Amino acid sequence: MPRLAIFNQKGGVGKTTTTLNLAAASIRHNRPPLLLDLDPQGHLSSIHGGAPNQVEHTLYSFYQDNRPLGDLELPWPEIGTLIPSHQQLIKVDSIYGKGPTILNKLRLGLNHLEESKGERVTLIDCCPYVGVLALNAIFAVERVLIPVSTDFLSLQAAFHMARTLDILEPVLKRRVARRYVLTRFDRRRRMSEDIRQRLCAAFGDEVCRTAISENVAVAESPSLNQDVFTHAFASNGAQDYLALHDELRGSNFL
Repeated sequence: MPRLAIFNQKGGVGKTTTTLNLAAASIRHNRPPLLLDLDPQGHLSSIHGGAPNQVEHTLYSFYQDNRPLGDLELPWPEIGTLIPSHQQLIKVDSIYGKGPTILNKLRLGLNHLEESKGERVTLIDCCPYVGVLALNAIFAVERVLIPVSTDFLSLQAAFHMARTLDILEPVLKRRVARRYVLTRFDRRRRMSEDIRQRLCAAFGDEVCRTAISENVAVAESPSLNQDVFTHAFASNGAQDYLALHDELRGSNFL
């Protein structure tokens, strides 16, 4: 089963929303996923609605106390299973440095988890900067999905992401497969199509054919602690995320 990091060095591009709705699409295809909230802001955990406040029951305890990931799982009906975040995760960069032990910690933790509970689709919602946490995700996965909202700064961030992943190749001794998905795509705006064309010119087949439309249902469903399918299955946003899931799965990316 694939491990997929959802990552961009720019915030506000739809990382958490994409993680949530790809998970919801996956479970609807009888593939219950594991979600990791690796962002100290904890947006994905807040959507769950029942994530613990006690730090010992969150992902920080995995780093601080070597608590097994399996002990931290929370059921999430209609989504999958969540390992929640905590604000204390922001300390990981300053406490542990960037040696090989910490950089490989999440990969090894997921390996142990899969040995005990079996393989699952694993989706990691990353923080929007390159630090120990994001590097943990990249070292742990085979694939990175990069959401790019249709504005100039997000396009620049996509180029930064490509350079970051290329720089890491000699360290990883492999190429991390990546896909770019356009979010907040408004077909009425010329800029949306311009960003698409420039992204495709730079990254070719690595750009997903499916774009996620600017959609009210996608934007408002997290505030109701719901994925877009539960909230508004017939919406354009829900159908876009189903199409994205099918495209990624059809290419063995998810």
